[in-house]
Amino acid sequence: MTDSQRTGSTAALRKRHRAVLPAWLATYYREPIELTHGEGRHVWDAEGNRYLDFFGGILTTMTAHALPEVTEAVAAQAGRILHTSTLYLSSPMVELAERIAELSGIPDAKVFFTTSGTEANDAALLLATAYRRSNQVLALRNSYHGRSFSTVGITGNTSWSPTSLSPLQTLYVHGGVRDSGPYARFSDAEFIAACVEDLEDMLGQAEGTVAALIAEPIQGVGGFTHGPDGLLAAFKEVLDRHGILWISDEVQTGWGRTGDHFWGWQAHGQSGPPDVLTFAKGIANGMSMGGVVARAEVMDCLDANSISTFGGSPITCAAALANLRHLLAHDLQANARRTGALLRSALEAAELPVVREVRGRGLMIGVALRDAAAATATLEHARELGLLLGKGGRSGDTLRIAPPLSLTDAEAREGADLLIEALRRAGA
Repeated sequence: MTDSQRTGSTAALRKRHRAVLPAWLATYYREPIELTHGEGRHVWDAEGNRYLDFFGGILTTMTAHALPEVTEAVAAQAGRILHTSTLYLSSPMVELAERIAELSGIPDAKVFFTTSGTEANDAALLLATAYRRSNQVLALRNSYHGRSFSTVGITGNTSWSPTSLSPLQTLYVHGGVRDSGPYARFSDAEFIAACVEDLEDMLGQAEGTVAALIAEPIQGVGGFTHGPDGLLAAFKEVLDRHGILWISDEVQTGWGRTGDHFWGWQAHGQSGPPDVLTFAKGIANGMSMGGVVARAEVMDCLDANSISTFGGSPITCAAALANLRHLLAHDLQANARRTGALLRSALEAAELPVVREVRGRGLMIGVALRDAAAATATLEHARELGLLLGKGGRSGDTLRIAPPLSLTDAEAREGADLLIEALRRAGA
């Protein structure tokens, strides 16, 4: 196929996409691209262009594109049986649940598998509200927890919340954003104290029993923002006094991505682990999987029948087991810490006027720019240079950097150089 034929084919696909898919289904770039294959930390589009991937399918290609261990495990399982459902026993599902329960840090843990992070958070809300007999939920401002009817109702980022209707009564508290708002100029200790006071005040206004606080240790769609370490531990001390559950949304922070910890909650673990933990994204390295971990008392509280048709399917569990073994055997958490530090130091040293702040940790880095237009322009320039990035923040002014955790030092330097050039062009 010639270059002109490829370009024409992509243009035709864009037209077909617009004709049959929702207008609200967002795509990146003025002229959206189709990614056809990948290897390691690189992907190629339908026109043959090669990119260094710094977004990994929204943090979902966790280890590497076309990781041999995962593709071989998927092929082997596909040759045996693709699907059975939770109505039957499954060795891959039980083995994966055992591994995740042990890694979670939650005592007496049980695991329920879903097909996405949205569904995982939805299930966590079901457990918490049933266990506490309450539909009141605490959430952080600027949060994002999914696109289902219930998770939209606890999403504090209004640009991702298309309806005000909800089965839940949601109470929003401070703590997710450090660099703006009424507490921005406080020291970390003062910030934590003010957020705890805000939480106490909110609970004083709540009518009846509150079921849970759900919080991302680092807000993903919100632009990789987070409060000081120890904030959620201080919250937990208040929650424990009231019997309120803590749900840690680890859909984007889990599996060592932050570098410093295996789970995001561990930066706030002075008061112990959360009652409930949700995960998804990278666990199966691109296969559709999410899940909930909770102590048995909470997990077993439902008094009605339930199954999952696709949650914990043999093929996704096979992929997740192979991916998890690879991640642990190669200590990709430590690699995320090292390569993430290389990226951050390069971006900070560049001292570009268009950049307001570089934040995050490990290979979960947010670059806040002067406005949304600069972020959109940088995204376009980066693609032209051969680098794929993400974008987030309440006003869309933050670049999201989250490559596969196997990123090499050389690729970190290359990506930093490409991003700095894209930022320069956007700021010109």
